[in-house]
Amino acid sequence: MSGVPDVRMGNWGAISLVAGREVTIRLKSKAFQVTTAVTLLLLVGFSLVMKFTSGDGADATVGFTGASAALEAPLKNSAGAVGQDIATRTVADEAEGRRLIEDGSLDALLVGDGSKIIVVVEKEIDSSLESVVNVLAGQLALNRQITQLGGDPAQVAQEVSGATAEVRPLEAPFDYDGQQLVIGMLAGILIYMSLLINGQSVAQGVVEEKSSRVVELLLATIRPWQLMVGKVVGIGAIGLLQMVLIGGVGLGAALGLGVLDVSLSTAVGTVVWLVVWYLLGFIAYSLVFAALGALVSRQEDVGGVIMPPLMFVILGYVLGISILPNDPGNQLVEVLSVVPLFAPTLMPMRLAMGGVPAWEAGLAVVLMLALIPGLVWLSGRIYRNAVMRSGAKVKLRDALRAS
Repeated sequence: MSGVPDVRMGNWGAISLVAGREVTIRLKSKAFQVTTAVTLLLLVGFSLVMKFTSGDGADATVGFTGASAALEAPLKNSAGAVGQDIATRTVADEAEGRRLIEDGSLDALLVGDGSKIIVVVEKEIDSSLESVVNVLAGQLALNRQITQLGGDPAQVAQEVSGATAEVRPLEAPFDYDGQQLVIGMLAGILIYMSLLINGQSVAQGVVEEKSSRVVELLLATIRPWQLMVGKVVGIGAIGLLQMVLIGGVGLGAALGLGVLDVSLSTAVGTVVWLVVWYLLGFIAYSLVFAALGALVSRQEDVGGVIMPPLMFVILGYVLGISILPNDPGNQLVEVLSVVPLFAPTLMPMRLAMGGVPAWEAGLAVVLMLALIPGLVWLSGRIYRNAVMRSGAKVKLRDALRAS
């Protein structure tokens, strides 16, 4: 009736009330507390395991007796030529070297007078180490031939090592650091799991309120779009808190224990971009999930109704982890990472790896920000027209057309 006053709350008051309710409920949830605690413990435990099992980073440890010690420097040079890192160790005699091989302290022992390569191993030589000693054996044979012809092997080796091809790239390549690639993959996993879990929680919460008729009581004092946005804000805040804790503790433990060797600015930048893209991605996808959740009245129907938009989250994640480690500069991923449907999963990975032009990162953010107001209007319309209709699933076109 027109004479009845509108007792509904103001926009921000209503949104804050709903968001606060969601935050309180989920902070008290045992599932949230246990999941967060277990994840943090696993991250710290993994960092400790990596700290104590990483060793010195060498691919193999080779021992030398006094007579073969002259081969130590040439062996290291040969290893570098084939991309291997060899640690060396001098032993008192061959008997001691054999004992060290048996207890696992040495991978191989070079014996003899140094005129040729004789390698002692426990059972069989590693294929990579075999390549290194074969390169060294070939170098010794070449040196003998040069000496027999009256040449100076050292001078020839110097000339050969200094001879390199001149490479002229059309564009300056970006040097991707291996550890930054790992951080990029971890960033992608964290964003993906956050969107997957918290995004679905929004849809499930909508259906729970709809099926229990709680929504009818709530809509007596607040507008439908306020309820929808409040739910997204509340669940998003909890997801953000969880992600910052996990990301911050994980990076902090890895840096503090020396498992990751990246600058503090790189680590902080990664966390900041994670927060930015979590917020943008969560808001965009959760608005869609909330609207689609309003179309159904049973929890078992939630998965089917949100699967189409969820596939974009999954596809972006799969493309990122399958392509970027081997091809960080892939053009397809570069283009898709700017597209709002894929940006929340792909762009954080690329930003953590480095080498993303500032204009690409800025364009991706601008496009996401431009999309969100439209999603608020569209999702609000669907939610308003479907959330009060229980029973059979509401068709999307009916929710869009209803007044």
